[in-house]
Amino acid sequence: MNLSQRWLSDFVKVDCPPREYAHRLTMSGSKVEGYEIEGEEITNVVVGRILSVEKHPDADKLVVCQVEVGRDEPVQIVTGATNVFAGALVPVALDGSTLPGGVKIKKGKLRGIVSNGMMCSVSELNVTVNDFPGAIEDGILIIDEDCTPGEDIRTALGLDDTVVEFEITSNRPDCLSVIGLARETAATFGLPLTLHEPAVKGNEGDIHEMLQVEILNPKLCSRYTAKMVKNIKIEPSPRWLRERLRASGVRPINNIVDITNYVMLEYGQPMHAFDHKYVNGAKINVRNAAEGEKIMTLDGIERTLSPEMLVIADEKAPVAVAGIMGGEFSGIMDDTNTIVFESACFSGSSVRTTAKKLGMRTESSSRFEKGLDPHMTVPAVLRACELVEMLGAGEVVGGIIDIKGEIPEPTKLMLDAGWINRFLGIDISKEEMVKILEKIGFTVEGDVITVPTFRADVEHKADVAEEIARFYGYDKIPVTAIKGTAEGRLTETQKFERLARETMLSLGAYEINTYSFISPKLYDKAMLPADSQLRNSVVISNPLGEDTSLMRTTTIPSMLDTLSRNYNNRNLEAAMFEIGNRYLPVEGEALPDERQQVTIGLYGRDADFFLLKGMVETLLDRLNAKEYDVQPDSGNPTFHPGRCASIYIDGQLVGVMGEVHPLVLQNFEIGVKAYAAELDLRTLFANRAAEKQYKPLPKYPATTRDLALVCDEDVPVAKLQKAIRQASGKILESIEMFDIYRGKQIPDGKKSIAYKISLRASDRTLTDEETNGAMKKILKALADIDVTLRS
Repeated sequence: MNLSQRWLSDFVKVDCPPREYAHRLTMSGSKVEGYEIEGEEITNVVVGRILSVEKHPDADKLVVCQVEVGRDEPVQIVTGATNVFAGALVPVALDGSTLPGGVKIKKGKLRGIVSNGMMCSVSELNVTVNDFPGAIEDGILIIDEDCTPGEDIRTALGLDDTVVEFEITSNRPDCLSVIGLARETAATFGLPLTLHEPAVKGNEGDIHEMLQVEILNPKLCSRYTAKMVKNIKIEPSPRWLRERLRASGVRPINNIVDITNYVMLEYGQPMHAFDHKYVNGAKINVRNAAEGEKIMTLDGIERTLSPEMLVIADEKAPVAVAGIMGGEFSGIMDDTNTIVFESACFSGSSVRTTAKKLGMRTESSSRFEKGLDPHMTVPAVLRACELVEMLGAGEVVGGIIDIKGEIPEPTKLMLDAGWINRFLGIDISKEEMVKILEKIGFTVEGDVITVPTFRADVEHKADVAEEIARFYGYDKIPVTAIKGTAEGRLTETQKFERLARETMLSLGAYEINTYSFISPKLYDKAMLPADSQLRNSVVISNPLGEDTSLMRTTTIPSMLDTLSRNYNNRNLEAAMFEIGNRYLPVEGEALPDERQQVTIGLYGRDADFFLLKGMVETLLDRLNAKEYDVQPDSGNPTFHPGRCASIYIDGQLVGVMGEVHPLVLQNFEIGVKAYAAELDLRTLFANRAAEKQYKPLPKYPATTRDLALVCDEDVPVAKLQKAIRQASGKILESIEMFDIYRGKQIPDGKKSIAYKISLRASDRTLTDEETNGAMKKILKALADIDVTLRS
């Protein structure tokens, strides 16, 4: 936001250097990016009156002018401009003058004739033809203003203003206006703020007889205010208005358009002027666009609208995109006779969404996006009509249309002076707090604060404390030590995750981090079938590219991709793990189910299925997982069909581990055997056993028995161990497999498995009867699953 100090003086009189002004406003919370003194580079340039124009004796395209510049004698200047004439007032850069851009002007000779300076064009003074109507691009600037020869050109043309640039944060849309910054200035310097109440005479007509307005979506349009002006005269704005627009970075166009821009800058309320003759049916509808509806905007581009977009429409079609830009025929033309001034308040989120989808961001939309005050629409439209009457630009029609949608009530908060002092670490009275709040527009009655409607950012007592702190002075707040104690604790879930990470690190694996978004090609590389549920992924609407277009449903492909990168960079062996999320779509829900996984991957000389199995078992043991089952899994397409197992706890699938399928290895360009596992941390956390407790060393001896069992070749070892564990009861201390045998003594299709079983009671020595009874139960349980003693 660029603030003209000359414009600011209409509301508050500040008498200090620009540097001090910038510093104090920054300290009170209105950050100043910098300031610029207009025309600062222009020196020794004055107003001159051309006394005579004579043809150059030796050049057909040059003329010799005698110019009065406020000195005893006129100066002689040679020029090639064709628009100069005797009596014209022009800018004259005298010998030794400086122009914008550091251009130095010295006297010299042109075709043998002395020229004591130069007459300037608009571009040479760093202004445009819009700033000076009637000027031409390729000629000398002819000054139409009331000025005298010898007068400093900066004063004569109004190029002596000081412009301060503010960085306005998104929560302070009220400061995107001269009045808003004037309010901050008055509060900062403790000066009175003078606000102007617009006064409009109007005629005896009634706008309601010429126009109707209806808000069909009151949630997206909280207020719509309109005034009408007829018999308008399109002409350039007066100099003072053009100067203020130029200082604010806005190009002057004509009086009506300039008025709307002027009010937007002064009040922070965007406005639009419609040509009444293009409003079909003399009715304005504020509604949502129809699917596929089109509008040609003022920039000459046809845009396709969608139902969530708000438009200003007549009875036939949209005439403007609400809060962003008008339609092609809504602008002010040379033949415009009657206009409608629109001053409305639209939903900031709606305007932002529409502007983003249409790819257009305007000065108007940038203000609406931040959330404007619906109570500002009436003063803004009245100010526009006041300017119309002031400039003689038209005849204001009587009456005003003011349609209200859903307007929020002013926020009310309690003033707790004690809490604010403790919160800020200061000690000021309640009366001083009230003075600070009142000078920035707050109302305080007793202990109740009424927040002004233009300060929607103040919602809590901490916001009130911030307002008091910035005007009390951040530099005055004493430095104090933090009181109390801050004790951060990990949640149980975080402790569980940390334990998993520490366990994997202790097993010698390196932790990796991969992207959660992947390419669909990784599913193909992992050989997932076309109908696999894992291919049902969340699709990113605006991906960086196809390689990052899906949210992964399994972490195995990411691990294999990392193993591949390491293998192809000649790392002979690798053991890695990742704790990361996979994302499973939930029907009817906008967000997926994020499930944290522990993924393990390894290859190399010592890598095999049993090393992977040992790492998984160690992890499950350290995480205190409940008793789990390991079952062969020949249906997982990513793994070798005979070397893959799934892990279950109480029937719930916890994870999978195994040797990667040879074709998958080929797809990922891994030239050695690789092994991978994926475990669901959430399921493990939900099925962790009770906290481990200390047990003293046993006082009584253990009894051991060896069992050599014969079973079918395809019976998993875990099935036998589970049967033994369940049958032996509480006195089972440990079970250890120490041999697997296949040979002549064992029938075909069978295998022999030998176990060492240790039995112990904590409170007594086991008797032979107890031990033999336990072994009988074990053998019976094994017989039930067709397992016999080896003879």
